[in-house]
Amino acid sequence: MPSTDAIADAVARYLKAVADGTAEDIAACYAEDATLEDPVGSEPRRGRAAIREFYAAIEGAQRHTELLALRVAGASAAFHFLVRTELGDQTVEIEPIDVMTFDEDARITSMRAFWNSGDVRMVA
Repeated sequence: MPSTDAIADAVARYLKAVADGTAEDIAACYAEDATLEDPVGSEPRRGRAAIREFYAAIEGAQRHTELLALRVAGASAAFHFLVRTELGDQTVEIEPIDVMTFDEDARITSMRAFWNSGDVRMVA
Protein backbone atom coordinates (compact mmCIF):
# COMPACT_ATOMS: atom_id res chain seq x y z
CA MET A 1 0.00 0.00 0.00
CA PRO A 2 1.40 3.46 -0.86
CA SER A 3 2.13 5.87 1.96
CA THR A 4 -0.03 8.88 2.72
CA ASP A 5 2.76 11.12 1.39
CA ALA A 6 3.02 9.09 -1.84
CA ILE A 7 -0.74 9.44 -2.40
CA ALA A 8 -0.65 13.19 -1.65
CA ASP A 9 2.22 13.52 -4.15
CA ALA A 10 0.24 11.52 -6.73
CA VAL A 11 -2.77 13.84 -6.32
CA ALA A 12 -0.49 16.88 -6.74
CA ARG A 13 1.07 15.31 -9.86
CA TYR A 14 -2.40 14.59 -11.28
CA LEU A 15 -3.61 18.16 -10.68
CA LYS A 16 -0.44 19.58 -12.27
CA ALA A 17 -0.94 17.33 -15.30
CA VAL A 18 -4.58 18.43 -15.59
CA ALA A 19 -3.45 22.07 -15.44
CA ASP A 20 -0.35 21.95 -17.63
CA GLY A 21 -0.04 18.58 -19.31
CA THR A 22 -1.17 16.70 -22.34
CA ALA A 23 -3.74 13.92 -22.34
CA GLU A 24 -0.79 11.52 -22.33
CA ASP A 25 0.68 13.21 -19.23
CA ILE A 26 -2.62 12.90 -17.38
CA ALA A 27 -3.17 9.29 -18.48
CA ALA A 28 0.34 8.44 -17.23
CA CYS A 29 -0.90 9.13 -13.67
CA TYR A 30 -3.20 6.08 -14.03
CA ALA A 31 -2.44 2.37 -13.84
CA GLU A 32 -2.68 0.54 -17.16
CA ASP A 33 -6.09 -1.04 -16.35
CA ALA A 34 -7.54 1.85 -14.33
CA THR A 35 -11.13 3.02 -14.46
CA LEU A 36 -12.46 6.57 -14.73
CA GLU A 37 -16.06 7.62 -14.05
CA ASP A 38 -16.38 11.36 -14.70
CA PRO A 39 -18.96 12.36 -13.65
CA VAL A 40 -20.28 9.59 -11.43
CA GLY A 41 -23.20 7.98 -13.22
CA SER A 42 -21.61 8.25 -16.67
CA GLU A 43 -20.26 5.22 -18.51
CA PRO A 44 -16.94 4.25 -16.87
CA ARG A 45 -13.86 4.22 -19.08
CA ARG A 46 -11.36 1.42 -18.59
CA GLY A 47 -7.69 1.37 -19.52
CA ARG A 48 -5.12 4.05 -20.15
CA ALA A 49 -6.01 4.45 -23.85
CA ALA A 50 -9.67 5.22 -23.03
CA ILE A 51 -8.56 7.57 -20.26
CA ARG A 52 -6.17 9.37 -22.63
CA GLU A 53 -9.04 9.79 -25.09
CA PHE A 54 -11.23 11.30 -22.34
CA TYR A 55 -8.62 13.93 -21.42
CA ALA A 56 -7.84 14.77 -25.07
CA ALA A 57 -10.97 16.96 -25.02
CA ILE A 58 -9.19 19.55 -22.86
CA GLU A 59 -5.91 19.68 -24.76
CA GLY A 60 -5.30 23.09 -26.24
CA ALA A 61 -7.40 24.88 -23.61
CA GLN A 62 -5.84 27.11 -20.95
CA ARG A 63 -6.35 25.33 -17.62
CA HIS A 64 -5.75 26.03 -13.95
CA THR A 65 -6.24 23.75 -10.96
CA GLU A 66 -6.19 24.44 -7.24
CA LEU A 67 -6.41 21.85 -4.48
CA LEU A 68 -8.98 22.95 -1.90
CA ALA A 69 -9.05 19.93 0.45
CA LEU A 70 -7.47 16.47 0.54
CA ARG A 71 -8.14 13.45 2.73
CA VAL A 72 -6.15 10.22 2.46
CA ALA A 73 -7.17 6.94 4.08
CA GLY A 74 -5.57 3.61 3.29
CA ALA A 75 -4.90 3.40 -0.44
CA SER A 76 -7.59 5.99 -1.27
CA ALA A 77 -7.93 9.75 -1.44
CA ALA A 78 -10.88 12.11 -1.65
CA PHE A 79 -10.18 15.67 -2.69
CA HIS A 80 -12.03 18.84 -3.53
CA PHE A 81 -10.44 21.07 -6.15
CA LEU A 82 -11.10 23.92 -8.53
CA VAL A 83 -10.52 23.54 -12.25
CA ARG A 84 -10.79 26.59 -14.48
CA THR A 85 -10.81 26.06 -18.23
CA GLU A 86 -10.60 28.89 -20.75
CA LEU A 87 -12.35 28.03 -23.98
CA GLY A 88 -11.86 30.94 -26.36
CA ASP A 89 -13.73 33.88 -24.86
CA GLN A 90 -15.46 31.73 -22.21
CA THR A 91 -14.10 30.61 -18.85
CA VAL A 92 -15.67 27.63 -17.13
CA GLU A 93 -15.13 26.74 -13.47
CA ILE A 94 -16.09 23.65 -11.57
CA GLU A 95 -15.20 22.31 -8.12
CA PRO A 96 -15.53 18.52 -8.29
CA ILE A 97 -14.80 16.10 -5.51
CA ASP A 98 -12.72 13.21 -6.82
CA VAL A 99 -12.34 9.88 -5.08
CA MET A 100 -9.35 7.82 -6.19
CA THR A 101 -7.75 4.52 -5.28
CA PHE A 102 -4.06 3.84 -5.84
CA ASP A 103 -1.80 0.86 -6.43
CA GLU A 104 1.49 0.18 -4.63
CA ASP A 105 3.28 2.56 -7.06
CA ALA A 106 0.79 5.36 -6.25
CA ARG A 107 -0.77 5.15 -9.70
CA ILE A 108 -4.51 5.76 -9.90
CA THR A 109 -6.48 2.51 -10.19
CA SER A 110 -9.91 4.13 -10.08
CA MET A 111 -11.23 7.67 -10.21
CA ARG A 112 -14.80 8.80 -9.59
CA ALA A 113 -15.60 12.51 -10.03
CA PHE A 114 -18.59 13.85 -8.10
CA TRP A 115 -20.23 16.80 -9.86
CA ASN A 116 -23.23 17.58 -12.06
CA SER A 117 -24.17 20.23 -14.62
CA GLY A 118 -25.52 22.51 -11.88
CA ASP A 119 -21.99 22.73 -10.48
CA VAL A 120 -20.55 24.30 -13.66
CA ARG A 121 -20.04 28.07 -13.55
CA MET A 122 -19.46 30.38 -16.50
CA VAL A 123 -17.27 33.29 -15.39
CA ALA A 124 -16.38 36.53 -17.16
